[in-house]
Amino acid sequence: MTLLMQTAAQAAAKSAQNAPHFPVSATLVYVAGFIAAITIGSIAWYNSKRPPGAEGNERPSFVPKVEKEETPGLGDPKP
Repeated sequence: MTLLMQTAAQAAAKSAQNAPHFPVSATLVYVAGFIAAITIGSIAWYNSKRPPGAEGNERPSFVPKVEKEETPGLGDPKP
């Protein structure tokens, strides 16, 4: 009987070690991705046409100015 109880106790200890835990690394990836999406989206929004009511507002200093190309991706239009 004691051998059975010892085996059960060992099995319980092993299952406690293998118990599911909170996936911290996956959560950090999701948080970093969310912050990146917000940052990139904000830059794209500020570089697009201004929404109604915001035409007169100035661009924030932390948003880089992106110049549009005449023919994006096609190279020099005048060889």
